[in-house]
Amino acid sequence: MVFSSLLFLFRFLPVCLLAYYLAPKRLKNLVLMLASLFFYAWGEVRYLPIMLASILVDYGCGQGLKRFPENKAMRRFFLGLSMFFNLGMLFFFKYTNFFLENIGALTGLSFPQMGLTLPLGISFYTFQTMSYTIDVYLKKVEPEDNIIDFGAFVVLFPQLIAGPIVKYSDVAKELKSRRLTPDGLTEGVRLFIMGLGSKVLIANNVGALWTDVEGMALSAISTPMAWLGALAFSLQIYFDFSGYSLMAIGLGRMLGFNFPQNFNYPYTAVSITDFWRRWHMTLSSWFREYVYIPLGGNRAGTAKTIRNMLIVWAATGFWHGASWNFVLWGLFFFVMLVLEKWVLAPFMDKHRLLSRVWVLFLLLLSWMLFAITDFSRLAEYFTRMFVFTGGSDWLYYLRCYGVSLLLGCVLSMPVLKKLYDKVLCRHPAVEMLLLAGVLLLSTAYLVDATYNPFLYFRF
Repeated sequence: MVFSSLLFLFRFLPVCLLAYYLAPKRLKNLVLMLASLFFYAWGEVRYLPIMLASILVDYGCGQGLKRFPENKAMRRFFLGLSMFFNLGMLFFFKYTNFFLENIGALTGLSFPQMGLTLPLGISFYTFQTMSYTIDVYLKKVEPEDNIIDFGAFVVLFPQLIAGPIVKYSDVAKELKSRRLTPDGLTEGVRLFIMGLGSKVLIANNVGALWTDVEGMALSAISTPMAWLGALAFSLQIYFDFSGYSLMAIGLGRMLGFNFPQNFNYPYTAVSITDFWRRWHMTLSSWFREYVYIPLGGNRAGTAKTIRNMLIVWAATGFWHGASWNFVLWGLFFFVMLVLEKWVLAPFMDKHRLLSRVWVLFLLLLSWMLFAITDFSRLAEYFTRMFVFTGGSDWLYYLRCYGVSLLLGCVLSMPVLKKLYDKVLCRHPAVEMLLLAGVLLLSTAYLVDATYNPFLYFRF
């Protein structure tokens, strides 16, 4: 489905952009909303009513908050209604079977599985709509009176399925008035092609290596093979997600929107704190603004700060999936951040090179917690990583995937970006040829290949 969705986007995009550019200014948001709903319905039409309900409920809650500016009870009611609806839908579709399984395991009772599938993008658009209602409740933004404009915000197709998480405050002004310029279109096309190349040419290739490793009998792999697999998944998830984010930001730029940055070379981080300032930045910002700070942040002493961090990182892990390995993944970062903040910070500040190596080591471990849902296989994988087992299996895969891995490692650092900005931006013809080559290769790969997962589509 994901493979065909990306091909459909290529067919859908020119028609959508043409209709959008030709539409009068007052109708652009309507065209955008209808096109986005069509795009979503093509991917998962049976869950379209949930999307429409999300628009209506949060729009109605915003209007309710506007009607009762000083009535605390009514304002809490509308805020609570929005939270109940959005979190209720998210928990019902994403976590019902998880809780039934765990309750059954604890009590010995047997509960039938409900056969639910996760609606596309629900983890992202529920957070977006909740941010709107919370900000209206806190009087940080004015309620949106035009339901078409609000609907366009909720279902913006570039970032609807896998982010970045765009808050209403990020695009409130642009929903009312935005400029479509040749420079914006050019920049949007450039970002889109770079994101597409990141996803298709790098993430897919190194991801094939991880898929091979994941399918092996772990008892038979060598220690170098285990570390090679961890490196492959680390690069895959970065270029997969950052590539999609770049595509979304580029598409947004073509439509006149400036979506927030979502990645900033996270593998160059000097600490885990720095990593989370660079990785999935819109999610980190959301949890900081709507969970960590309201809980008290770091303003109420060490014990409560640690408590608040524990809540945020358990929730961050659980947001990623209905499985205990995701919770463990979040708690891993909680422990590392606590150690970093109160124990390791002085040493890490003085030894930046060692800090970078330490962070990369921890990230390789963390991604294995993320990737392997079965705890017995996870334990076996870590055993292979840390109890040395010799073998030459890794040499074959290094020969097959070495170029892709090396390219991924280099592109995960800002070296080529600086070279690109200094050299190619001064030679538009060369830049255009490079982008055309990336687009041609990516399109050929999409048409010819069958392996094309989007990892964050399942979240």
